[in-house]
Amino acid sequence: MDTFITLVHIVIGAAIINNFVLHYFVGICPFLGVSRRVDTAFGMGCAVTFVISIAALLSWTFTYFILRPGAPLPEWVWQTVSGRDGTVDLSVLSYIMYIFVIASSVQFVEMYVRRFFPPLYKSFGVFLPLITTNCAILFACLEIMKRLDDPLKLWGLHEALALAVGGGVGFTIAITLMAGIREELETCKVPRPLAGAGISLITAGILAMAFMGFTGVDDGIMQAIGMLLE
Repeated sequence: MDTFITLVHIVIGAAIINNFVLHYFVGICPFLGVSRRVDTAFGMGCAVTFVISIAALLSWTFTYFILRPGAPLPEWVWQTVSGRDGTVDLSVLSYIMYIFVIASSVQFVEMYVRRFFPPLYKSFGVFLPLITTNCAILFACLEIMKRLDDPLKLWGLHEALALAVGGGVGFTIAITLMAGIREELETCKVPRPLAGAGISLITAGILAMAFMGFTGVDDGIMQAIGMLLE
């Protein structure tokens, strides 16, 4: 029960309360570049959710078994080679490993979308390969790494995946809302100095302020879920 409540807390926090785009302001490039049409924005959100989930799975595995201080695999190799005990810290390689993982996941998604959804692939344009540089995905990987630094509070794979799925869902919500608003703005009379990027940035700022209203609701939701499960 406690595990379920923890997972719900992580998902709600990453999706709504601490939305990656509207709270931490990461992943702004595709958020603004692909939010012109709702269908394209939703497709991009699904692609990012898939990539961020795969990246979280692989980054947790590499971090837990190889990169973090005291990871079992490098310690076993060190003991085998040198015959001495010692703590091995390969966290300096984390950025290189995460970028490789993200790039590989994006390449797989690009091949799949190009093969089975050619119209969606054409509508994405350059922004599909640019998922590789989407800071939201790297941010999720770094958050997972941060949760694996303390041996007493290690995150399991289920918690890492909950953060990734919640972050991907939050990205999808944010970019779809933005696309819906921008579609409506096309029928509005926007002052010429604010047309284009100006009104888009103002809209994104208003959305971010709106999402600030969810601050603190996670505690109430967790209490309600706990009462229902008792």
